[in-house]
Amino acid sequence: MDSILKGKTVVVTGATRGIGLEIARQCAEKGASVAIPYVGADPSEAVAEIEKYGVKCKAYECNVADYNAVQTVCAQIVADFGGVDALVNNAGITADKLILRMTEEDFDKVIAVNLKGAFNMIKHLTPVFMKARQGAIVNISSVVGLMGNPGQINYSASKAGLIGITKTVAKELSSRNVTCNAVAPGFIDTAMTAVMTPEQQAFMQKNIPLGRVGTVTDVAKAVLFFLENRYITGEVVKVDGGMYI
Repeated sequence: MDSILKGKTVVVTGATRGIGLEIARQCAEKGASVAIPYVGADPSEAVAEIEKYGVKCKAYECNVADYNAVQTVCAQIVADFGGVDALVNNAGITADKLILRMTEEDFDKVIAVNLKGAFNMIKHLTPVFMKARQGAIVNISSVVGLMGNPGQINYSASKAGLIGITKTVAKELSSRNVTCNAVAPGFIDTAMTAVMTPEQQAFMQKNIPLGRVGTVTDVAKAVLFFLENRYITGEVVKVDGGMYI
């Protein structure tokens, strides 16, 4: 049976690597075209990987924290693809420090990308979803947005804020058949966690009931579940091996 995503267009922010790239790949595997707003990393390899599935893929350089830039890029995506059917807010950064050492800049830049960036994307694609009277939004939150984590007051705040955005958007857009859900990963094997010392990684793994780190595939499967199920909204699913029970 064909996926509901076949022939649709999905926007996945920050999908040049890691979790975002795997989400984009799984969407393409289901037959969806993919638009990738990105910053920094060369997107050519990611685009080539997605196009292997016989779908359209295009990358757009855009800082999601920039309201006007996002407005321009969203309009261009709609023009290039003929519409947008789903949005995955995956773009995120860290700037970890204990609160005594964290600067205002450290706090503001993480909030700007992780939280305001999601707002910007939803804000500028909401008219598209409302006009089509359908759509799906998935926000990539984190278990630290639920339980906090030393050294991550900015990151924790941004990810907790995404849960608030998720529930509010779910309520506001449900009458137009638009769903909004969140996925909260735990300790996932990515470039972001690879910079941790072996001691830090061992400590984190010890606190995971399943006894192992998660993979980008684990997270992407949860995202695809929300994109394909059109009768679930306002929910948060943890993909954390039982880390937050």
